[in-house]
Amino acid sequence: MATRLTLKSVATLLDVLHFADSHAAIAVPDLEIVVTYDSLRQQVLAMADALASAGVRRGDRVAIAMPNGLPTIVSFLAASIAGTAAPLNPAYPYEEFLFFLRDTDARVLLCPPVCPPFALSAATDLKIPVLPVGMTEKGVAHLIDAPSGAKVTEPTPDDIALVLHTSGSTGRPKRVPLRHFNLAVSAANIASTYALTEADVSLCIMPLFHIHGLIGSAMSTLLSGGTLVVPTKFNALTFWRTVHDHRVTWYSGVPTMHQVLLARSHHKLPEAETLRFIRSCSAPLSAELIHKIEGIFGVPFVEAYGMTEASHQMTSNPLPPRYRKAGSVGVGTGIRISVMDKKGNELGTNQRGEIVIQGASVFRGYENNPEANAKALVKGWFRTGDEGLLDDDCYLHLTGRIKDIIIRGGENVAPHEVDEVLLKHSAVSAAVTFGFAHPRLGEEVAAAVVLHDPHGATEAELLKHCREYLAEYKCPKKLYLVTSIPTTATGKIRRRAVAAALLDSNM
Repeated sequence: MATRLTLKSVATLLDVLHFADSHAAIAVPDLEIVVTYDSLRQQVLAMADALASAGVRRGDRVAIAMPNGLPTIVSFLAASIAGTAAPLNPAYPYEEFLFFLRDTDARVLLCPPVCPPFALSAATDLKIPVLPVGMTEKGVAHLIDAPSGAKVTEPTPDDIALVLHTSGSTGRPKRVPLRHFNLAVSAANIASTYALTEADVSLCIMPLFHIHGLIGSAMSTLLSGGTLVVPTKFNALTFWRTVHDHRVTWYSGVPTMHQVLLARSHHKLPEAETLRFIRSCSAPLSAELIHKIEGIFGVPFVEAYGMTEASHQMTSNPLPPRYRKAGSVGVGTGIRISVMDKKGNELGTNQRGEIVIQGASVFRGYENNPEANAKALVKGWFRTGDEGLLDDDCYLHLTGRIKDIIIRGGENVAPHEVDEVLLKHSAVSAAVTFGFAHPRLGEEVAAAVVLHDPHGATEAELLKHCREYLAEYKCPKKLYLVTSIPTTATGKIRRRAVAAALLDSNM
């Protein structure tokens, strides 16, 4: 059995392929396929050679529009070795494909044999070659009618392996180039945080066009020599059967996924007996829900904090026997965390300000965007745009996005704080707080609330509940009872988008 890689031995994403040949690397539950590390390595290098034969050179962007599965993982790794991988959401509409393919200057587009129609149309209009990726019955992913003749050269740690876009919550999406070293170090940090080994089996339920799925679930598992179970998509109906059948030891998801699984479970599950822990990232969960999840599933539930610019994870609550602190996202995991005021001065403990980060997994700056870099990079730190504080034990507490802070008559209101209070009410299943214009105060507080039962609580009851926990100026003055709150593909809520939709409809 090969030895587990250490942080010092990590250099490029090729390192995820250097484990024991016969050990299971990827399991595809939908098709009952298991692929060894040796087979995965051969598939990746063969596809990288095929891409090189198709004209892809170091730095060329290889767009990928595919559902989760073995072909996507092989395509991602091959693209990062031959050029630069640029995964896209296969459910994008035409205009989004057009924007992202053009913005990344994609050299080719990889897609399934039946390409998503909008992706195909956009690539055709931009004259970008479309290369279909197939898979044999035995689980060999490959380029269909692959060209041959060229051999790929190994990438260096400093080569750009992956380019993703920010979500665009603060304007036009920005390109985030991540180097092999950034990604490999981040995967190693995650493996170290949770003491992952070859005995671990991870269930990947996050989309592989996002940093959470790619690094938080997939690459961290492969780097530690474990087995990655990859269904085509998250399915609550088959989830626990998959956990049981593959003896899954951990999985990572977003709050919406955890809430769906919790809603379908009313007692301790025998199917969960192989789990070591459950991880959550991308959005906060209330302490009450975490307590319920741990009670039902019988394992530690750890919240982590990550972002694309840091190659995913920045902090995490540790596993037992170390202390998991409710209401926090834990301690730094391989990178430095600090908090700054508006002038760029570092603040002490328990002082609220902007969270800033440093470390080997953090990118060097946005592509072709000097204005954004001038704002984001200060004194060697990257400004996350998130507000928070470090407590006396150096656990990080998030209080919201800087741009989401509601300024009511000169008083700052953190939307996340109001969300948590609303979620304490037993009738509330989801809540999102936002500001709206007020002629005298500048901004006033509003919230959208989803109830477990449409008749579970009245607006007056919810407002009374808020006043029991919050100062009057923080309490919502408008409440919208809605049936759902839209989220992104990775489970994030865009407060301003929710505010715009609700306020516009009530003008």
